[in-house]
Amino acid sequence: MTTGIVNTSSRLAALRRAMAERSIDAYIVPSEDAHQSEYIAACDGRRAFISGFTGSAGLAVVTHKEAALWTDGRYFLQASKELDTNWTLQKSGIAGVPSKEDWLNKVLEPNSKVGIDPKLVTLASARLLADSLKPASNSLVSVTENLVDVVWGADRPAFPMNPVKALPLEFAGRRFEDKLQDVRDAIAKKGTWGFVVTGLDEICWVFNLRGNDIVCNPVFFAYALITLDSAILYIHESKLQPGVAEFLTGVEIRPYEQIFTDLKTQGKLQTEKKLWADSRCSLALQDALGGPQLLVEARSPITTLKAIKNETEIQGFRNSHIRDAASLCQFFAWLENELVVENNTNITEVDAADKLEEFRSKRENFVGLSFDTISSTGANGSIIHYHPEVGACKIVTKDEMYLCDSGAQYLDGTTDVTRTHHFGAPTAFEVEAYTRVLKGHIQIDMAVFPAGTNGYVLDILARTSLWRAGLDFRHGTGHGVGHYLNVHEGPHGIGSRIAYNDVPLEKGMTVTNEPGYYEDGKFGIRIENVMILKDAPTSYDFSGKGSLGFEHVTVVPISTKLVDVKLLLEEERNWLNAYHMEVFEKVSPLLQDDALALNWLIKETKPI
Repeated sequence: MTTGIVNTSSRLAALRRAMAERSIDAYIVPSEDAHQSEYIAACDGRRAFISGFTGSAGLAVVTHKEAALWTDGRYFLQASKELDTNWTLQKSGIAGVPSKEDWLNKVLEPNSKVGIDPKLVTLASARLLADSLKPASNSLVSVTENLVDVVWGADRPAFPMNPVKALPLEFAGRRFEDKLQDVRDAIAKKGTWGFVVTGLDEICWVFNLRGNDIVCNPVFFAYALITLDSAILYIHESKLQPGVAEFLTGVEIRPYEQIFTDLKTQGKLQTEKKLWADSRCSLALQDALGGPQLLVEARSPITTLKAIKNETEIQGFRNSHIRDAASLCQFFAWLENELVVENNTNITEVDAADKLEEFRSKRENFVGLSFDTISSTGANGSIIHYHPEVGACKIVTKDEMYLCDSGAQYLDGTTDVTRTHHFGAPTAFEVEAYTRVLKGHIQIDMAVFPAGTNGYVLDILARTSLWRAGLDFRHGTGHGVGHYLNVHEGPHGIGSRIAYNDVPLEKGMTVTNEPGYYEDGKFGIRIENVMILKDAPTSYDFSGKGSLGFEHVTVVPISTKLVDVKLLLEEERNWLNAYHMEVFEKVSPLLQDDALALNWLIKETKPI
């Protein structure tokens, strides 16, 4: 989201006064909320408020003299446009750019205190930060009153209190009681007295509940404590729709904030065993329990259970993506007709995004968008996570590349699809870059690999053609997708992130396939499908553990106008033609009453 520059001088001055009153020399402002959510509610947008940078990933650090913001390659351009002169942009991953820890040790005097809200920092991050500050005789200090909230004051948005509903079994595929038993089996195996659940999507999944506390994410604010013989859901009970409390047979409902006092009590009672928590658990929860000696820190068992979809969820993904594809065909047909036939020169990026949402909203089981639509033309396409704003966006024209990354939440699945088009005459370089991105996309889709392989290993397939031309892209190749849940889901993915090296891809997982290329200030290209891991038949079985491959569930035409066929291998051309045949067979029945969209689909799926 690019909103322009906000003057942060008065906000920083107020924050520094609050720091001085508490003898704090530096203050860290993370992007995340108390549950480490990637996308957050408005009331948790502290980093955006204090810095003016609105991207979803980043971390701000403020001292009494300086202010710096760290973000990754997806947001370099956006941050450079949004930060005012009070801030220094630190481009994470670029050679010579210091970590926040090294930067703090350099700019602070010895024996300085670095403050942070303990609810917003994970155990792992707090440990790393504290250890990194010690060599310079600096220390990490928990500040239980959030200082940005102090500065924000009465203008801070209210805590969301939206209704929570039960997800019917016809969509969930498994009873929540069975999911709880899976978690209890994991607890017994781990040898702990219980597991504290902090991830909002994990709570939604295990209890078969959905909410609307975070825009585009059907989650709600809650904690859960699961033991071998009990389950407690910590939530504002007034949020539960009629019948939900009765639906949750055997689950005790307690107030949202009571988790902290309950953990304090349990920390004193549980003397023989420890409590299991994910490493994303907050420092505040560990402090409430009584310290790290009472905790077993390990990946949440729900993370993997949730990532491996059941048959109902898988079929839901297939069905929802076909309906979603029909809406996208209607949208692109409409857009091309407006630009090329009607010569409409008044369609903004926001207008296009709104029109796409209109088409989607008419589909069965539609709930809402799965993220803000990235409707970007020309130079804006090179801003990887761009989001157009009314009054500050471009006009879509037939003379520039148009990148649209969008998705929707349906009761039976979550979609995330990117297509790039040029409705006029693309340059030779745009065609070459697009074709090389497509080659990487196809190689990932066609991949067959031994069971146990991880996405870190597969990432090179998406980049090889780009690398051969000296090109690349600064984001991962793929992420997991929740089932009517968060559009970004772990623990797996495809990319160079080292964490992916520890997580094998497993049958039933979903993952996106989205290589791209971005020419700063000129255009962006991305081609994205959602895929499901499946068994792959092979002639032999060298390791005796079988092989896996991918089933793509996204069925939206890929622009052939931008393809240089001479750059494609024969197998790649065959893949593209077969893909388009599949797209036509699955989507055309839904477009019989829309001649414009059907004719566009026929045109876009012709073999090359």
